[in-house]
Amino acid sequence: MPTETFEFQVEARQLLRLMIHSVYSNKDVFLRELVSNASDALDKLRLAVLRGDTPGAENSDPHIEIEADSDARTLTVRDNGIGMSYDEVGRLIGTIANSGTAELLRELRDAEDASGAEGLIGQFGVGFYSGFMVADRMTLVTRRAGEEQGTRWSSDGEGTYTLESVDDAPQGTSVTLHLKPADPDNQLHDYTSPWKIREIVKRYSDFITWPIRMPAQPGEDGSTPEPETLNSMKALWARSREEVSDDEYHELYKHISHDWRPPLETVRFQAEGTFEYQALLFLPEHAPHDLFTQGYQRGLQLYVKRVLIMDDCEALLPPYLRFVKGVVDAQDLSLNVSREILQQDRHIRMIQRRLTKKVLSALKDMKTADAERFAGLWREFGAVLKEGLITDTENRDAILAVATFASTRADDEPTTLEQYVERMKDGQDDIFYLTGESRQSIENSPHMEAFRARGLEVLLLTDPVDEVWADAVGEFGGKRLRSVAKGEFDPGADDGGETGKEREKRDEEYADLLGWMKEQLADEVKDVRLSSRLTVSPACVVSDAHDLTPALESMYRAMGQEVPPAKRILELNPDHVLVKQLNAAYKEREDHTGLVDTAELLHGLAVLAEGGRPKEPGRFVKLVADRLERAL
Repeated sequence: MPTETFEFQVEARQLLRLMIHSVYSNKDVFLRELVSNASDALDKLRLAVLRGDTPGAENSDPHIEIEADSDARTLTVRDNGIGMSYDEVGRLIGTIANSGTAELLRELRDAEDASGAEGLIGQFGVGFYSGFMVADRMTLVTRRAGEEQGTRWSSDGEGTYTLESVDDAPQGTSVTLHLKPADPDNQLHDYTSPWKIREIVKRYSDFITWPIRMPAQPGEDGSTPEPETLNSMKALWARSREEVSDDEYHELYKHISHDWRPPLETVRFQAEGTFEYQALLFLPEHAPHDLFTQGYQRGLQLYVKRVLIMDDCEALLPPYLRFVKGVVDAQDLSLNVSREILQQDRHIRMIQRRLTKKVLSALKDMKTADAERFAGLWREFGAVLKEGLITDTENRDAILAVATFASTRADDEPTTLEQYVERMKDGQDDIFYLTGESRQSIENSPHMEAFRARGLEVLLLTDPVDEVWADAVGEFGGKRLRSVAKGEFDPGADDGGETGKEREKRDEEYADLLGWMKEQLADEVKDVRLSSRLTVSPACVVSDAHDLTPALESMYRAMGQEVPPAKRILELNPDHVLVKQLNAAYKEREDHTGLVDTAELLHGLAVLAEGGRPKEPGRFVKLVADRLERAL
């Protein structure tokens, strides 16, 4: 097949230029990225051989080799791992961050500093191109295990790259960097120097489980010594805590997660007894950009006696802890265990239960010891952790113990449910909350008026999952969780509300209007009643105590579950001048046809006030325009 030349997409060219010239503050990390990619290729080959997916693959001496040529100014990183086919090279190497390039560029430009930009690079998985920081040209030669034809990719990182088939490529991948001219004033960055290569590998890749070799210099007698192995290859989780530095843990985390920033917390765990295993887990500092996407790759690396058998074992932690990265090394599992077997394995279920409790315990300890660090973690992952309140009833109390929520309390600090209960007013039996798209929209909601006026604290819940977990949990500490947008609110006379006689008199005064409006709006509402929750707004819509809210209805439909739309209840504020005038007009007129528009307007305004949309927006706009015209 002849050599083909392809153009980088415009965004890819911009990304390369931005990355090469302004992103990386430490150029040494390019070698870490290439070694990490080589290690992944060897892991994939071992897994493929275990599954029997690569007949004819060579797997007798898996290793990584780094070779420097100071005369030619080249540095080559090669492995004999899984390799790539021609199509895979075009798809994985020929393009950058396939679907995320535009988003990556936008976030890079918004990054406040170089370290923030580096974190984004790691998240979007384009570390291969970091080689262009030190090279004018990069050449990649690869052959997929079990195939006969190889592929060569080459680019100078500017506008184009080339692809061609080759016949003499060994199994695996070889990346050659044609280094930029040497800087005689800065020998610290001479990447053809053996001591520099040793330093980088020791700092960033010592834990890699495959041997990283460098050819030894010929002896004076012309003999060729054995290659030098640069890394210890000793698993960090198998070493004592005293033997491992924080920096080493951090580098392992970066290797596993492809995140450029260190983890927020490292959690070690060792189980002994009838079933032995070790776990080394990491809590990230920042959420990855695709955490809530369907294709997010979750799971821990699963080893059996130091042999990696699964790169993303989802069975080791529940989905709501999918942001946790790390490794588990078990002693008594089969090397050819499958995902299907793991889902049924009682040992794996036991590991999941214990690791889950260990992670939640670490979160509780962090919250107690360093509230500021925990607050940062909760901002990043709170919405994910709250999924566990729905799916993991066994650990629900542990999640609720660390969960924090915004509320209307005066100091504007997040609160736990326990703290909320301690501050509750005498006689208050419910924990009040309101859900919405943002804190501002919730605070401006008419549903909040009476609670604000009476000094009742309300939790402000802005994550989509809040609608579901609050309904599923139901109560905390013997106090019911209650949405201020559902059911009737009766403050009682002792708390500034009406007495029974006052309420009776008021209901009688508005009874005819309420009955008429219920008939006129029958297609939209199930009832019209007077409100005790409004102090400023003329009207609001609420859900019945046991009905689904509109947000929940939309969520279930988005998940493919058909639910019948529930009619809402329209509440009117009897103290508002508009409602008073409407009631007076209804009593004075025998023909109420002219009041229908006002009834529709009141309902439409109530729907808009909670962030909804009138059923017929065009008609609503016309009604408002006509009313404005008459007013002028």
